[in-house]
Amino acid sequence: MSARPPQRIKTMCGITGYVGTKSASEVVIHGLKTLEYRGYDSAGVAAFVNGRIGVVKAVGKVANVEKRIAELGTLNGATCGIGHTRWATHGAPSDKNSHPHGTDKVRIVHNGIIENYAPLREMLVSKGFTFESETDTEVAAKLIEYHYDNCKNHEDALISAMRDIIGSYAIAVMFSDCPETIFAIRKDNPLIIGVGKNENFVASDITAVLEYTNTYYQLGDFELAIVTRDSVKMMDMKKNAVEHPLLTATWSVEAASRGGYDHFMIKEINEEPEAVRKTLHPRIRNLLPNFEEENLSDERLKNAKSVTFVACGTAMHAGLVGKTAIEQLCRVPVKVEIASEFRYNNPILTEDDLVVVISQSGETADSLAALRLAKEKGAYTLGIVNVIGSTIAREADNVIYTWAGPEISVASTKAYTVQISLIYLLTIKMAYLKGKISESEAKEYTRILYEDMPEIIKATIAREDEIHEAAKSFCAYSNLFFIGRGIDYHLAMEGSLKLKEISYIHSEAYAAGELKHGTISLITPEMPVIALATQEDLYEKMISNIREVKARGARVMLIAREGAKDAANEAEKVIFLPRCDQFFNAIPLATVLQMLAYFIAKELGREIDQPRNLAKSVTVE
Repeated sequence: MSARPPQRIKTMCGITGYVGTKSASEVVIHGLKTLEYRGYDSAGVAAFVNGRIGVVKAVGKVANVEKRIAELGTLNGATCGIGHTRWATHGAPSDKNSHPHGTDKVRIVHNGIIENYAPLREMLVSKGFTFESETDTEVAAKLIEYHYDNCKNHEDALISAMRDIIGSYAIAVMFSDCPETIFAIRKDNPLIIGVGKNENFVASDITAVLEYTNTYYQLGDFELAIVTRDSVKMMDMKKNAVEHPLLTATWSVEAASRGGYDHFMIKEINEEPEAVRKTLHPRIRNLLPNFEEENLSDERLKNAKSVTFVACGTAMHAGLVGKTAIEQLCRVPVKVEIASEFRYNNPILTEDDLVVVISQSGETADSLAALRLAKEKGAYTLGIVNVIGSTIAREADNVIYTWAGPEISVASTKAYTVQISLIYLLTIKMAYLKGKISESEAKEYTRILYEDMPEIIKATIAREDEIHEAAKSFCAYSNLFFIGRGIDYHLAMEGSLKLKEISYIHSEAYAAGELKHGTISLITPEMPVIALATQEDLYEKMISNIREVKARGARVMLIAREGAKDAANEAEKVIFLPRCDQFFNAIPLATVLQMLAYFIAKELGREIDQPRNLAKSVTVE
C-alpha cells in the first residue's frame, strides 16, 4: 500500500555532516544537539561503514538516536556521516519519516519544503520507484537517484535535481559509490561548510561545528559543494568553480553553551547588556550614530518619505517599537507589515520609501520573499539580521548586523532587545539628518542609549527575585490578558507572545482603550490581567482601565515606571522599571516581560528552550 499524501506543516530542521578522522557519529550527534533548537521530534544519522551507508534513526530527541547508535554499534569506525534533527513537515513524527532518507545508493538529509513533491513523486512512481515514508525528502532522495542512474555522474545528478525541484532546500547527500565524500546543495535555506584541519563539516548553523572549527564558507543559492576531509569544492549549476570568502565566527564554544544557567533563555537574557553594547559601539562616533561601515548613506535616510518594517513574530514586534520611535522623533509615516501578509497585499512602494526587513536568522522565508517584492517595487531595502552572510543580508540593498551572538533558546530574547536598540539608534540618526533634533539632542539620546541602557537592563535583571515572586502568583491560570497603551501596547503583544511560546498559557494583548468595545465581557476572577503603564502621559488612563477590570473581579499585575503615583494601591502585584528616559522604556520593559514569561514557564515545569511545536528558524512559508 502506498503512503498517504504528505501533510503540509512548517519545518525548521537541523543538518550536520562530518568527514575527517574522528568518529563521524559522535561528531554528528554533537552537532545535532546544538541544533536541536531547530527541531526535536525525530533525528537520524547516516555514515559510511564497511563499503556501505549505514543508517540509524529514531523518533524523539537526539538523545534517542544517540542511545540507539550505541546499542546497535553499526556505525562504529565511520569517519564520514550526515545527520538531521527534525521538526515535522510532511508526515507525522515517526521512525519511518525521520531523516536520512533514500536507498542503499543515495542517502540525504534535507531542510525546507519541496513544493512540487506531488508531481515529482508521480513521475518517480511511473519509473518504478516506491516510497516508504510520507515525506517530501524521500522524493528528493529518489529524484537524485533517478538522475544518477541516468547520467552516472554525481554532480550532474544533483544539478539536474536542483533544476527539477521547486521550493526551498538545504540538502546534504552521500552516494554509496563515493565514500568519504559529502555533497551539499541549497536554495533559500542556510547551509555552511565548516573548514578544519584534516576534516571538514556541513551544517545548518556554525554553532553545530564550533567545538571543532570557527572558519566556514556560506554556500550560495543554486550552488553545489563537494566536501572531503582534505578539500572543499564549490560550483554553480553550470559546473563553474565558485569562490566564497572564508568567514570566521567570533562566537566561542562557551558562548553557545549554557554557562551554568538553568536554561539558555535566562542565560541569553543576562547577556542583553553586553549584547546591546556590542551592537551599538561600532555605530557611534563622537556620540553620534554613524553607519558609514555599512555604507548606509545619509541622503538615503534623510530623503526617506516613509518607512515600512516587514518581519514576522518577535521581529515584527520590534518593528512596532520602531514605528512609535520614528514617528515620534522623525515625524515620518511608518507602517509595520507582517511579512506573510505584505507579499500578498500588492504594497504601494516607490524609490523614496525605505523598507526595513528584520530577521534574526536572515533566512526567514516570508521575510525574504517580502524583501524581494519590495526590491521589485523599487523601494530601498535595509536588512537587520544577526547572521553574517545570510540570504537577507546578501540580497538587501544594505544590511546592519545586530552582533547579538548565538541565540539558542527558541524564544527570542537578546536578539529582540538588540533589534530595538539598533532601531532606536537608526531613529536618532534619521531625526538628526531630517533636522527634527539638534546635534546636542542627538548626542544626548545616543549617550543614554549606549551608556545608560545597558546599566538599566542590568538593574532590571537584578530584580529577578521580585519578578519571580510575581510570576508565582500568576502561573496557575489557563488564560490571561496583557493590556497597554501606546508603545506599551506593542510591548504587551511581545509579552503575550513570549508567554504563549514557553508556558502554553493562552494569552492575548489588547490596547487598553479597546477593552470596553467587547473584550471586557471576558474579564472574570479567572482571567488575570497584566497591565503595562510606563508612559507618563497615559498613566492615568491606564489606571482607569485597571479599575475597570478590577471591578469585574480580575487580579491585576501592574508594570510601571519607578515612582508611579499610587501604583501599589492599584494592583495586587507591582513590578517597577528602573528609572530611565521614557523614550527608551521599551528596552527594560522587554526584559521584564521576558523574565516574567521565563519564571512562569519554569514554575510550570515547561521545556523552556525547546517549547512544543516551535523551532528557531522559520525557513519556509
